[in-house]
Amino acid sequence: MKKKIIIGCFIIAAALLFAFFNINNKTGIPDRTGSWAHINQSVERSKGWKKIVENSPFKLGEKYVRGSWNTPNGKEDYYEVRFGTYPSIDGSTVAVPMAAEFARQHLELSDEDVNDFACFSTTHYAYENLIMKRPNTLGMFRSTDTFLDDKHPVDLIIATEPSDEEIAMAKQNNVEMTITPVCHDAFVFITHRDNAVDSLTVEQIQKIYSGEITNWEEVGGKNKKIKAFQREKNSGSQTAMENMVMKGIPMLPPEMVKVAEGMGMLVEAVGEYENSQSSIGYTYKYYIDTLYKNENIKVLKIDGIAPEPENLRNKKYPFTTNYYGVIRKEDEQKTGGKFLEWMLSPAGQKCIEQAGYIPMN
Repeated sequence: MKKKIIIGCFIIAAALLFAFFNINNKTGIPDRTGSWAHINQSVERSKGWKKIVENSPFKLGEKYVRGSWNTPNGKEDYYEVRFGTYPSIDGSTVAVPMAAEFARQHLELSDEDVNDFACFSTTHYAYENLIMKRPNTLGMFRSTDTFLDDKHPVDLIIATEPSDEEIAMAKQNNVEMTITPVCHDAFVFITHRDNAVDSLTVEQIQKIYSGEITNWEEVGGKNKKIKAFQREKNSGSQTAMENMVMKGIPMLPPEMVKVAEGMGMLVEAVGEYENSQSSIGYTYKYYIDTLYKNENIKVLKIDGIAPEPENLRNKKYPFTTNYYGVIRKEDEQKTGGKFLEWMLSPAGQKCIEQAGYIPMN
C-alpha cells in the first residue's frame, strides 16, 4: 500500500511539474494528465455521511480473469470487470467527488476503491470520449488488481458546458447531445490574498482580459501591472470565460498573457507565481473550496456580490453556472439516460448535495 501511495504522489507531482514548465504554453492544447493531477486534497465521504441509495438497479457486471503477471511470489492473476447496468462515466475535474459519491452509494465501494474508480480525463477529452464513443480507460480497482472494461464507450459525462469546438465536433459526427444541469456552482475570479482589491465589476473584468485595463490602480488597487492568467482552449473554465464572461469580446491572445495548463496550476500561479500580488485568474468555487486549496488566494466579489450559495440559487451572483450531465441523445433510454434521470431524482440530488455541491432544488 505504501508503495502505491508513493507512486501515486510521484505521478501527481510530475504532472504538476510538467504543467508548471508549460505555464506560458501557447499551443492551446488541452491538458492530458487527467483530473487527479489537479487535486491536492483528499476526496473523502462527508462528515455524517449517510447511505441514501438502497437496492440500486445500477450495478457492475461480470468479473473475469484477464491475464496474469509475474511477482516475487510467483504468477498472480489480474481481472477485468464489465460495466453491467452501471454507466461508464467521464468528466471535468470539478465533478470527480460527485462520481465518487455515486460509486459509494450504488456500488458500495471502499474509499480506496472509490478514488481509483472515479478517474476523469478532464473536460475536453471527456467530451471527445462521449462524442466519439471511446472508453474512459483511467479507472480501476487497485485493491483487487481489477481493470474496468477498456472497450466500453463512455455512457455519460459530468462536465462544464461544451465549447463551440466540442459542439462542432458532435455535429460533424452526427451526434446530438442531451445536456442537462444537475447542480449549481459559481465561476469565480481569484487574486493574491494581499491584493487590496476585493471586488470588480463585470465590465472591469472584461476590460482586464481584453487588454483595456492593465494596472490594478485603474480599479482601486496599487500601482502594479496586472498579470492575467488564462486557461488553455477547450478547458471547461476557458469555455465559461469566453461564453459567460466575455460574451464575444475578444480576449488577449495567448502570446500576450500567461496560459496555465490545468486548473491546479492556475491556482498555484495566482497564489505563488513570482510571489506576485498582482495576478488574477479564474476557476470554479467548488474546485478551490474542496479539491485544490491555496492559502495565498482570495475570491473576488463581482459587482459587490459574493458567490455564496443563496446568491447562486437566486442567480444574484453574475457568474452563476451549472455542471451538466451529458449523454448522447440516442442513449436517453439506455444506461446513460437512465442514470442521468436518477441524478435528477430526489435521491440523486441528495447524493449530489452530500458530495458538497449545491443541488438544483
